[in-house]
Amino acid sequence: METTRSGSSADPSELFSRVNVDRVSQVIVDQIKLLIRDGRLSSGDRLPSERELCQRFGVSRVTVREALRVLEAGGLVTIKVGSHGGAFLTSPSAERLGAGLADLISLTPLTAANITEARIIVELGILSLVVERATEEDIADLLTMVEESRQAVEKGEYAIEMSAAFHTRVAACTHNPAIEMLVQSFHGPLLMSLQESHVDAPMGHQGTDEHRALTYAIKDRDQAAAREVMTRHLERTARRVGHDG
Repeated sequence: METTRSGSSADPSELFSRVNVDRVSQVIVDQIKLLIRDGRLSSGDRLPSERELCQRFGVSRVTVREALRVLEAGGLVTIKVGSHGGAFLTSPSAERLGAGLADLISLTPLTAANITEARIIVELGILSLVVERATEEDIADLLTMVEESRQAVEKGEYAIEMSAAFHTRVAACTHNPAIEMLVQSFHGPLLMSLQESHVDAPMGHQGTDEHRALTYAIKDRDQAAAREVMTRHLERTARRVGHDG
């Protein structure tokens, strides 16, 4: 029987319990998630074969495959084929987790004003970490995005996706995966709110100038300047979408 990755002390045959309830595939998923949370299974571990999982859980192969499909869809398992294949545990990326949250948010009747209000709280709240932790690579990426945006405005080709990408990249400067996940989850709603604000006032030099000023404030490790620029930038968006009434 295949065991977990080298160095793991856990024996898969001792980890799983038989299940005998409705929707048993979900019970299997929950058991594996619990083992991950408890540290008894880790990213990189290889799960036992389908046949062995059937025996350990006391269920059919169809049920095991359904459980693995759910885990794969959630970014917790990667299925590899071939002689060295199998089901391997993985750590879901911030993008994958954020996409899941984004799906839930997109089904909620949020207004552009709701989203902008949340942005003011979140983006101003993380700014101190951004200023403190941004690397030279982070700053170089932001400056490149600012220049690309400036050129796009000059050509009349600016797209709101560019603004959303800039704000998402700023959040990544925190180097905190939980914050990145949160901001990624807001990507779709962010585009919606920006679209509404840009209908009345398309992105122009003022917006790109503020992005540039924010980047240089981050580069200079100037908390006060960064906060002043971000506050002005977001409050202008808030007025456009009726945040102030």
